[in-house]
Amino acid sequence: MRNYLKVTGRLAGSVVALLLVAGVAFANLSPELGGKPTKAERAAYARSGHYQDGKFQNLVPTRQLTGGSMLSVFWKFLFSSAPNEAPAAPLPMQTLDSLSITRKTADMVRVTWFGHSASLVEIAGKNILLDPMLSVKMGPLPLVTPKRYNQELVITAEQLPPIDAVLISHDHYDHLDYQTIRRLKDKVTRFYVPLGIGAHLRAWGVDSARVRELDWNDSVRLDGLTIVSTPARHFSGRGLTNANSTSWSSWVMKSATKRVFYSGDGGYGPHFQTIGQQHGPFDVALMECGQYNEDWAEIHMMPEQTVRATLDVRARLLLPVHWGAFTEARHAWNEPVRRASAEAGRLLLPITTPQLGQPVTLGAGALPQERWWQ
Repeated sequence: MRNYLKVTGRLAGSVVALLLVAGVAFANLSPELGGKPTKAERAAYARSGHYQDGKFQNLVPTRQLTGGSMLSVFWKFLFSSAPNEAPAAPLPMQTLDSLSITRKTADMVRVTWFGHSASLVEIAGKNILLDPMLSVKMGPLPLVTPKRYNQELVITAEQLPPIDAVLISHDHYDHLDYQTIRRLKDKVTRFYVPLGIGAHLRAWGVDSARVRELDWNDSVRLDGLTIVSTPARHFSGRGLTNANSTSWSSWVMKSATKRVFYSGDGGYGPHFQTIGQQHGPFDVALMECGQYNEDWAEIHMMPEQTVRATLDVRARLLLPVHWGAFTEARHAWNEPVRRASAEAGRLLLPITTPQLGQPVTLGAGALPQERWWQ
């Protein structure tokens, strides 16, 4: 019996190892992996001041893992769970089309959250699309990646109106989606991305003339709108061998009268206060709130830190994002918004919690605050 168990164990281990190797090989051959910056581009990145030895760095020392080894964290991710990790039924949503989105005036600011971090910001008469992950499946290995709660989307890439600019915060699969980029690339005037991400877009057929990489504190003007790349505290990579080969950003959008901030992903840090001093106050901040864990406490914020960071950037209104679509951490699916709402109430910070696809129009009456997620 002992020999039988040994043979069976070895066989099972071999099968798992072969499946792992096959999966990694497939992922590395998939176009989803993206492209690689050229040698000349990498040499230019060294002048940014936060690129060393082929990798981008954070402004302050940052550990990707704060709760043990990669193996232990991976084991907990695969084999442990929290109660209520996914909703029992599809989440309520308001479906949209391009006509409903394009009914606006030049001085209006409207934000529509599509789930996770994908959002449309309408400001200064422009359509600005943030981290458009508009696919049901994620990445090159959808059998092992998180499943989207809703199998139907608020809006598809094909239904979006013409987009003046797409802003990407970093190149992780839940923020930079190959399928979405392929479907919407021809209706986008410009892609503004962190250093290194242009290589992914070029590999996916985006005209290089439409792509501009911005370093932290670089800015561009779009006829009445200024877009600024600002720091974040995170990491990057789409494969096993390209960790931190591209940069990551938060984003400022400001017209003559209105200002919007998007945090992207990242841990809490002093950069929020600096951004608030340089570019605030903001009328609304779309802030990462969700997919946190004590094992990676320096690269994602806890909900209470989300509220603190919103106050740091001097935002008058918090709209929590990075939740409501996928389970990527061991907490209840609605815990982020529950904790953030409680902390915002304690600190008297206005917060809006729209349903997926429910527009938030500034200065147009009551904001969406229904606790639909309870």
